[in-house]
Amino acid sequence: MGTSYLETHPDEKGYFGRFGGSFIPPQLEGPFAEITQAYNELKHSPAFIEELKHVRKHYQGRPTPVSFAKNLTEQCGGAKIYLKREDLNHTGAHKLNHCMAEVILAKHLGKKKVIAETGAGQHGVALATAAAYFGLECEIHMGEVDIAKEHPNVVRMKILGARVVPATHGLKTLKEAVDSAFEAYLEDPINAIYCIGSVVGPHPFPMMVRDFQSVIGFEAKEQFAEHEGRLPDHVVACVGGGSNAMGIFSGFIDDAGVALHGVEPTGRGEKLGDHAATLTYGEEGVMHGFNSIMLKDANGEPAPVYSIGSGIDYPSVGPEHAYLKEIGRTKVGLCSDEEAVDAFYKLSQLEGIIPALESAHAVAYAMKLAKTLDKEQTILVNLSGRGDKDIDFVVEHHPIPHARF
Repeated sequence: MGTSYLETHPDEKGYFGRFGGSFIPPQLEGPFAEITQAYNELKHSPAFIEELKHVRKHYQGRPTPVSFAKNLTEQCGGAKIYLKREDLNHTGAHKLNHCMAEVILAKHLGKKKVIAETGAGQHGVALATAAAYFGLECEIHMGEVDIAKEHPNVVRMKILGARVVPATHGLKTLKEAVDSAFEAYLEDPINAIYCIGSVVGPHPFPMMVRDFQSVIGFEAKEQFAEHEGRLPDHVVACVGGGSNAMGIFSGFIDDAGVALHGVEPTGRGEKLGDHAATLTYGEEGVMHGFNSIMLKDANGEPAPVYSIGSGIDYPSVGPEHAYLKEIGRTKVGLCSDEEAVDAFYKLSQLEGIIPALESAHAVAYAMKLAKTLDKEQTILVNLSGRGDKDIDFVVEHHPIPHARF
């Protein structure tokens, strides 16, 4: 890896190796070219950079801290576990990092409305928050299954002034929410902008969302050095589309001595439809306007997927994740529903931190990894969100353990 990976990837057409690109209808080519040009101009604008810095410091509450999980470390034995606390970012997850920036971009382009999909509801809440802050109309598309499962976030979006549109076709989860949002955007790409919620979609969104999320990694790199005086040995993050993972990986991607682990959900098992482990079981294919690795059914169409974490049950993955796995820069870890719930309760009862179910996948994998390493090794986990949204669902289906671990 060179010292300027983020500057050289993707290429001008949005490709990370053979993954990425832009596969969109002709009527969207103009709007997407406009977005690309605007981003390339804004990212070098001192005024834009200053506005974003001000918002992050005085509104979002950045930087978020890095915390040593002492009790969890002792419980696991082995390596020391640290947490990058994106659960303390305003709205409770990492999503606001790119939503505030995307809405600034929308205003720069003269847009009146922002449209997005959401799975767990964290991106929807973040975009509704950014739209309220900057005075834009907001429309969030969400699968009916996730609307029922993530009810607290649905209420939050509506309180913030967003219109929540149910996706009622197919499995009624994240993929269908993306379908629905794209259709709404196609109706009026002049006055609206589709604010994609992860490092997926047509160019420039995988690059743009990664760049906005890279604040996580660069903060964490400096903060971790304050704790240990060196870089972490391992960095761990959950991967659905992969925005939180690319955010923290960005800070360490040029440091060959730091192992990067993206954790996928194995859900209920290896059978197609029981998991969303795209990088593990998928193959190359185009979906939602980009070429990456995807899970396919017998007809070559996007396969049904499942995870207890609504934000990571997606049948594809960000093209940069596909590329980084292919070149051997990242490792893919796996976590089942059962392991995620165990980590959810362990982190809650040992550290007083209730994680999002998506983030619990990364915690669970880190717990397993720690046991294989000696006590001088270190693991930095991106705790991408808090679990307020999940507590009713978890308690209903997985009773609270009565004793501390």
